Amino acid sequence: MLTTPHTSCPCGSSKPLHECCGRYHAGTPAPSAETLMRSRYSAYVLGQVDYLLATTLPAQQDGLDRDAISAWSAQSTWLGLEVESAEILAGQPEHALVTFTVRWHDDDGEHSHRERSAFVQHLERWYFIDPSVELKAGRNDPCPCGSSQKFKKCCAGFT
Repeated sequence: MLTTPHTSCPCGSSKPLHECCGRYHAGTPAPSAETLMRSRYSAYVLGQVDYLLATTLPAQQDGLDRDAISAWSAQSTWLGLEVESAEILAGQPEHALVTFTVRWHDDDGEHSHRERSAFVQHLERWYFIDPSVELKAGRNDPCPCGSSQKFKKCCAGFT
């Protein structure tokens, strides 16, 4: 999808894309889990699969199906995003939960999906913890997010 500087951001902010999610797509780290989630929705709308892969927890990126993500992005007409809540959880590294509903239309009709997604911040960047990609770590192994904590004390509760 080609955009102009005045194109509204798909995330629903009513800001121009370049002032909203476009800057995160260009490389600026999203300042919060909610912002990352909104920018990921916009990336689906705009077909920016590389961004979707890069903002997933690095330990999970090899398990993502690039072709499936690209097909879903391209074959869907994205109808909107509603963020219900964003909750920062105490601890280091910071984790967050974002509850949202996304709507889209495809060859099978109109769909709505409500989700509560988990995110972790590492090295001043937020990452999506994808529940469909197994984090391969034992309870006492170092956490795959890179926090230097044991998996059971860090991201295990979010997978």
